[in-house]
Amino acid sequence: MKKVLVMCTGNSCRSIIGEALINKYIDGVKAYSAGVKPTGRVNPNAKKVLEENGCWDDSYHSKHLDEVLDIDFDLVITVCDHAKESCPMFPRPVKKIHVGFEDPDEKGYEEFVKTFNEIKETLLPRVKEALK
Repeated sequence: MKKVLVMCTGNSCRSIIGEALINKYIDGVKAYSAGVKPTGRVNPNAKKVLEENGCWDDSYHSKHLDEVLDIDFDLVITVCDHAKESCPMFPRPVKKIHVGFEDPDEKGYEEFVKTFNEIKETLLPRVKEALK
């Protein structure tokens, strides 16, 4: 089982959506998410769009990178520029890619639907390619 980390700043929207989509749609991969400055909560609209698409799992929560740093990841993905710039060194070398998405936080639900679709259409193929 390959392990993937999806990182953003707050770990409340984009990285949680990415984690959920990878776990649902890519076989043989276990995804995690974390933030460099986590909010400590999943945005209610992110949770709603995941629930409506059958992707939500109650284990998803906003967490700091320190909580997952000891996992041997095969791939680290940053989904916002701040996380890309502040991505830390990992205990062992790991492949990193950046696939940025606009932050839907503090916007209407329709922006979360748009972000969900963009992440599904853009991120999933990039993850599959990077793990070949």
